[in-house]
Amino acid sequence: MIPRYLVNFDLAELKRIKTDFLVIGSGIAGLFSSLNMSDEGKVILLTKEEPQDCNTEYAQGGIAAAISEDDTPKFHYQDTIEAGAGLCNPQGVNILVNEGSQRIKDLLDLKVNFDRHGEEIALTKEGAHSCRRILHAGGDATGTEIRSTLMRKILDDSQIELQTGIFVIDLLTKDGRCYGVLVYDRMHDEYLAYLAKVVVLATGGLGQLYQRTSNPKVATGDGIAIAYRAGVEIMDLEFIQFHPTTLQLDGVENFLISEAVRGEGAILRNKSGERFMPKYHNLAELAPRDIVARAIYREMQSDNQAYVYLDVTKLDAEFIKERFPTIYNTCLENGIDITKEYIPVVPAAHYSMGGVKTNTHGETNLKGLYACGETASLGLHGANRLASNSLLDGIVYGKRVAKRAKEYIEDLDINFDNLKLSNDSQELSSKSLTVIKDEIQKLMTENVGIVRDNNGLQQGMDRLNGLFKYLNINCKETINFEVQNLIILAYLVVKSALIRKESRGAHYRKDFPESKVKWQKHIVLQREQDWEALEIEFK
Repeated sequence: MIPRYLVNFDLAELKRIKTDFLVIGSGIAGLFSSLNMSDEGKVILLTKEEPQDCNTEYAQGGIAAAISEDDTPKFHYQDTIEAGAGLCNPQGVNILVNEGSQRIKDLLDLKVNFDRHGEEIALTKEGAHSCRRILHAGGDATGTEIRSTLMRKILDDSQIELQTGIFVIDLLTKDGRCYGVLVYDRMHDEYLAYLAKVVVLATGGLGQLYQRTSNPKVATGDGIAIAYRAGVEIMDLEFIQFHPTTLQLDGVENFLISEAVRGEGAILRNKSGERFMPKYHNLAELAPRDIVARAIYREMQSDNQAYVYLDVTKLDAEFIKERFPTIYNTCLENGIDITKEYIPVVPAAHYSMGGVKTNTHGETNLKGLYACGETASLGLHGANRLASNSLLDGIVYGKRVAKRAKEYIEDLDINFDNLKLSNDSQELSSKSLTVIKDEIQKLMTENVGIVRDNNGLQQGMDRLNGLFKYLNINCKETINFEVQNLIILAYLVVKSALIRKESRGAHYRKDFPESKVKWQKHIVLQREQDWEALEIEFK
């Protein structure tokens, strides 16, 4: 059984920190929402490690927006819907593509330094986009440029207080409302309570569920897990996007080779040096990510190889060095001159289309709780996210969350002094869970990867059932809280994948290889529903 809280506590005995807005997460969604709320009250921004430890920092390719004369929001809408495999929320996509250009202007006003050709912003093309609409910075360091620019503004804002090394354990809730969070302050080795009129979850993705991931170590899906324990609806977790091309070298952690490389003309080859993508899709290397990832998987399986090759040798060497300096230098440091040699690549867990269920304002089914960025799911990306829509998602919906949250607190009067909350139901033991994380990653990689079937999913569920006993560990270590969250997330992903008896987008079941109209709906899991699935269809 999944407990409501991971630790025992009594709010009356904890130090309390009060604020108007509490934002959890230092990626693009958390930073942008914080900046857009600070004009209406005090904002505290929490991050469990350092601010740069987030998926935004690793975003190479860029940010998509219809800003060129040859492009329109309608074209961007069509590409997003097509990539989403029939499961995108049309209203959400319409908002994304139509508000996207204004949010890009906001970034320019904040002095984000996008790459240019002369006076014009440079635009590139990526997989499943019908035209060039990807803005980038520093060649292949877009996320770093955006995050660092936003962080400078955060640090200059007297209404925003950044606190690092604070791990959010659980949401503090009562009578259908969120009042704040219970945290572990690592520096002072103590539990604290942060009380807020509004809590915004922007904790990023859950790539650490898998052995191979493009995500940093912090991407353990904490926001989704703590929301689930609090009875918040969780949607679409069966849809895990695997990025087709991460660097595969012994002793080197998976390093992302941006989609933009293929957008500039790189091609994929098998071990025999043969180009293979044209036989899988008419867009070849520029097909949607789920299709390219499965094609690579099949080539690896048929040849019994650990990787395929990405070939950029036909591109101009100086262009490669200027356009992709991070990728070029990283590969060179590991013995590969990509201007002359093929790059060994393999798919890796990259992005979760699912997360905390929200509406188009970031509101959840719990009053006072909002979510944005990869943590949230309103059906925006459907069953497969279009390349470079994630950063745009962060700013468009980060802004919308801020607007609605400010409206929410206008007439809100909460007396935190009379709030009484406690938990003493846990019979806790002390144990380190580091080895359990390896076991979770292994079972997810083996049973819930790019290609799935009932037998593998059931094996994964059986193995997970043996791990539920570790949801009662009393040890003040970040790794222990993260692992307990990963156990819950793994369960939710496997449960959702078992329920969806079809193949759609990033969810491919070889025992149900076709998409079915009756499954053009969203699976929602909620703790109060006794683990039963609610199926919701957008009209």
